[in-house]
Amino acid sequence: MTDPILPSWRPGPTRDAIVDFLAAAGEIPPEQRIAVFDNDGTLWCEKPRYTQLDFLIWQLQRSIAEQPDLDDVPEYAAVLSGDHAAIADFGLERVAVALLSLFESIEPEVFEQRVRTFFAETRHPDHDRPYDRMVYQPMLELLGVLASRGFSNCIVSGGGTEFVRAISHRVYDVPQERVVGTLVTYRLEVRGGRPVLLRTAAVQGKLNEGGAKIENIQTALGRRPLLAAGNSPGDADMLEYANTGELPNLALLVNHDDDQREYAYDGVAGSFDSEERTQETAARLGWSQISMKDDWAIVFPER
Repeated sequence: MTDPILPSWRPGPTRDAIVDFLAAAGEIPPEQRIAVFDNDGTLWCEKPRYTQLDFLIWQLQRSIAEQPDLDDVPEYAAVLSGDHAAIADFGLERVAVALLSLFESIEPEVFEQRVRTFFAETRHPDHDRPYDRMVYQPMLELLGVLASRGFSNCIVSGGGTEFVRAISHRVYDVPQERVVGTLVTYRLEVRGGRPVLLRTAAVQGKLNEGGAKIENIQTALGRRPLLAAGNSPGDADMLEYANTGELPNLALLVNHDDDQREYAYDGVAGSFDSEERTQETAARLGWSQISMKDDWAIVFPER
């Protein structure tokens, strides 16, 4: 019979580890029940490209339709043509700043509405599903059972904070204030006696990967998580941070090994090279590894 708690999880060591963790965490005060999840590749699909990159390309195409001269900007031309050699020559930071400048000087509410419009108007190129239906059903179930046990679920992503916040409550039932990601800076202006926040094209601090995730967890959330889930070297520090706490804890690594229902690949960090495959790190440190192929009865929600 299908288990009513985690119905899309097949029996096995990984599911057993989750159930054991839930039983042990039941004795912990609710204010200390913090769970953190990476987003791309952990809660939703990150292939063939990051969803946020597709959003930026979508916005670029719209902007060029309104301002054709933008087509002459070399960074934009490289992105639209998929010229990876040119992008490498420019450097990811330069290209990222160019794309972020598409939203410069707009209010955060306007940006949020553009994100929501993107999700309403577009579909995943390979699976022909709305991007916000490219979430992993087993992880949605895990979020749900954690919330029912008094956990505060949080998203700790290398992606843009405001991008994830625009959909976090609707898609994951995670409040916006529990999203920790890479931040842009803002400038304050007074217009007609009203203070107005405007986006810039600059990133505040470091990309939210590696050790920066731990620093930002403390800054934004103020507690060591008991559960952490990720899929790449960019999440390894966060997983080990949760796994080495004194309270009951669980580190979960999502392995993409299902090229029939999703994709098969090794997760990589966006801002640094790792000397060790994350699966090897997980085996060495004793994390629980999720096989998408073996542990998940289904991957995506029913249409």
